[in-house]
Amino acid sequence: MRNNGRTSDELRTCLLEAGYNKYAEGSCLIQLGDTHVHVTASIDEKVPPFLRHSGSGWITAEYSMLPRSGHHRTQRDSQRGVNGRSVEIQRLIGRSLRAVVDLKKLGERTITIDCDVLRADGGTRTASITAAYIALRESVNWLLNKRLIKQDIIIEPIAAISVGLVGGNELLDLDYQEDSSAQADMNVIMTKSGKFVEIQGTAETMPFGVETLVKLLKLGKKGIDELITLQEESLSSLLTTK
Repeated sequence: MRNNGRTSDELRTCLLEAGYNKYAEGSCLIQLGDTHVHVTASIDEKVPPFLRHSGSGWITAEYSMLPRSGHHRTQRDSQRGVNGRSVEIQRLIGRSLRAVVDLKKLGERTITIDCDVLRADGGTRTASITAAYIALRESVNWLLNKRLIKQDIIIEPIAAISVGLVGGNELLDLDYQEDSSAQADMNVIMTKSGKFVEIQGTAETMPFGVETLVKLLKLGKKGIDELITLQEESLSSLLTTK
């Protein structure tokens, strides 16, 4: 048992509230244990200069942590300049979503995903991707309902989760305390059909072998399968209430 009572292959309690923001074309509030992220999707009828007259759309993301999302106040990115960590994470979110979208069918428009971390206890980037898929799905439904696109552009669902080696044990969904003491940690982004979009893994204290890698990836798949089921339930619940 872990310090929070979970088994090694157990997710933190996860709540996904689709349609959380009444103004955005798509939105989701994810609560994964004590990590809470508010995500919105906004649609603009334009694309970056490098895509003009290409007939293709674009999906991009922005990520930030509120000053008191953690134990100590941090400066806003707007005050301290370029934050390398935020830039790296928002690029990861954008890449992940673009991997499951047919951008040609989107047309020359941009979907911007905004991820704001309200409370951080490990796994903010993976929680952002999981919630971002819901916001993206809602925004595409909005385009379909407005008849701005003729076909669904989403190929399949996607989600993300962290795994790691802590105290010699392979664990799913690390919280901050576990992540900060891990011998190795990894972020796994995967589609519903079981295809990897990205794997970010690092040995923090000592190298790990193939056997450990395989166990971690299997744990990651288990967690992602569960998250995708929760995504579908949240989206279904939103449609039922409308």
